[in-house]
Amino acid sequence: MATSTWWWVFTGITIVAELLTGGIYLLMIAFGLACGAIAAHLGLSLPLQIMIAAAVGMLSVLVCRRLRARRAPELPPSANPDLNLDIGETLHVPEWNSDGTARIPYRGSQWTVALRAGSMPAAGLYRVIEVQGNRLIVDKA
Repeated sequence: MATSTWWWVFTGITIVAELLTGGIYLLMIAFGLACGAIAAHLGLSLPLQIMIAAAVGMLSVLVCRRLRARRAPELPPSANPDLNLDIGETLHVPEWNSDGTARIPYRGSQWTVALRAGSMPAAGLYRVIEVQGNRLIVDKA
């Protein structure tokens, strides 16, 4: 079997492993292995193929890590507006209980509303900033 065929087989195995684990880094390694296969197709020697595969794999992993580090930190699911459509909605709270909560009608049922830590309870318009179970965490709008 040709050397390039082995490179492609290893590339495929790595892609399957990446699909099973869900990580992105194995995909970068598979990219390096594919570059090794291309080097084999170009007729380069085996040590040069290995060096190209290793260099491309390492560089792509480093670039991927750097790009992921620059990304803004993800919000927890309870406060992520992409996952919870209630985040950012406004509602009117007519009065607060002594424990800092209120019961209001929202989306056809009664919800418990709690203030974000450090906020003062006062009647008015509030914006939902987080959903914890059946409790809406709000801040003054």
